[in-house]
Amino acid sequence: MEDDLKILRRREGIIFLIAFALCIPAANWLILHVGTVCTPQGPCLVPVAPGILAPSGVLMVGLALILRDLIQRRLGLKVAAAGILAGALLSAFFAPPHLVIASAAAFLLSETADLLVYTPLQKKGLVRAVAVSSAIGLVIDSLVFLYLAFGSLAFLEGQVIGKGWMVLLSLPVIAWLRRRDERIGLTPA
Repeated sequence: MEDDLKILRRREGIIFLIAFALCIPAANWLILHVGTVCTPQGPCLVPVAPGILAPSGVLMVGLALILRDLIQRRLGLKVAAAGILAGALLSAFFAPPHLVIASAAAFLLSETADLLVYTPLQKKGLVRAVAVSSAIGLVIDSLVFLYLAFGSLAFLEGQVIGKGWMVLLSLPVIAWLRRRDERIGLTPA
């Protein structure tokens, strides 16, 4: 039984890691190709609240913050830290030329902040740790990306709201995952 749980933890961790890696090119592609409005020399925008638009990549960035926490839960701190470094490289590789520095820096700083907040909080509860660490990470990501990419914080409110939606939508799944883990005896890595 214990070996089965280790296999399950590893399998889920690998799935989370793959999804995390896929969020990076998806965010960079979305920001330039999908939105209700695409600005010249700027991002494509989607509505995130009545009258508030945000660059469409925010949806994938919010999801990446959640997945990083789940990678750490399943595969451990070292794998999560390595995933952040690899993710920053992927972000630079997939970003359009004028967004390379902004994308890589925002990813590296926000995901590192997420890791630093999540790690001590996870002992106080998975849902709380994911919510708080993701909230801090999404604000840092928004500030860094917008400032470096566009020299403006004009879309800050929309960025925070859009990423916040992804975090809020994931919390019931995180709560279910925690309950399931407890029920079957699956402990964090």
